[in-house]
Amino acid sequence: MLDPDRLPPVRPVFSVVTWKEICHLLANLPMTIIGFLYTVFMISVGAGLSVTVVGLPLLACGLWGARQLGRVERWRARVLLGTRVEEPTPLPGSRRAGGFFGWLWASLKDPVAWRTTLYGLIRLPWGVLTFTVVLTGLFVLWPVLPYVVRGLTLVDRAMVRALLSPSDELERRIAELETDRGVVVDAAAADLRRIERDLHDGAQARLVALAMGLGLAKEKLLEDPDAAAAMVDEAHGEVKLALQELRDLARGIHPAVLTDRGLDAALSSVASRCTVPVRVRVDLPARPAEAIEGIAYFTVSELLQNVSKHAQARSATVEVWRSGPRLMLRVSDDGRGGARMDRGSGMAGLAERLGAVDGVFVVDSPEGGGTTVTAELPWRDRRATPAGGA
Repeated sequence: MLDPDRLPPVRPVFSVVTWKEICHLLANLPMTIIGFLYTVFMISVGAGLSVTVVGLPLLACGLWGARQLGRVERWRARVLLGTRVEEPTPLPGSRRAGGFFGWLWASLKDPVAWRTTLYGLIRLPWGVLTFTVVLTGLFVLWPVLPYVVRGLTLVDRAMVRALLSPSDELERRIAELETDRGVVVDAAAADLRRIERDLHDGAQARLVALAMGLGLAKEKLLEDPDAAAAMVDEAHGEVKLALQELRDLARGIHPAVLTDRGLDAALSSVASRCTVPVRVRVDLPARPAEAIEGIAYFTVSELLQNVSKHAQARSATVEVWRSGPRLMLRVSDDGRGGARMDRGSGMAGLAERLGAVDGVFVVDSPEGGGTTVTAELPWRDRRATPAGGA
């Protein structure tokens, strides 16, 4: 895969990349002047008034503003230099109930804001230098200007990565987990809405009709026993249908066969409901944790539904095995292929759900060549059930 930060080689011809780099270097002067003046004013006012009640809150607000300047610089580097730097995580005090003093303390010790402040201080001489060299080079150094510009922007890229990136790998991981948590919450909310809709439109409506039918049968019991018996018989059929709908709904929440017998039996049950023959191979030394087992089950279940609805396949295969610290899944079919990972599709939703638990989701689906979906989940050992527990 092409690295987004990998730049094309420098050529004497002025390419689009070179002109973007020139624009970035020329914009350095006004941007560094703004950043330097803001930083000096923020530090002098905040430090000068720190002995008063308003000094530290003003300094905290100034550091928040420095964060915003850092965001603008990251955007400028991304658009003009092609350098992508992850956004730092929000301040902890802005997410948790810590009150005013919690926010104040989190702001004053914010490493991202302080590194952005340092960035604003040291950039002024660099901004003057790059502006002068590039502006002069446009008239004097034209043949070699692309090489000069590339060398100067390499320094800019290094500064952005060193001072404006998240503090460390842990912070980047926290940012990823923040996004993943949102995916999990959205998925859980969607599942709850689906269950509510199924109950309202299915079993609940059927039970309401059943109650009304039994009420009418009760009224006719003495005056027309035959009609009442027919209504009771119809109600008996409705009870069976309602029970079946409730079983299907319970299976959609968490199937009993998965809890009792594990993935092999549960996936075989899912495969038996597929519209094409499915071969299931499960090779696991033990059962994984309940949560991982459930995610694996529902992933395969949705993929087999896709096979039934869209693949136009003659057969499919499900394989599950363990590879080191990962639980591996593979669902393949010999259908028409062409499955896409566009955002909003079922495949994209599955990829997001697996990503939320540090999983991987890969689709290989050439047109006319069938579809193979490979998924990885972290292996977590199943907790032992205490004696006498459920």
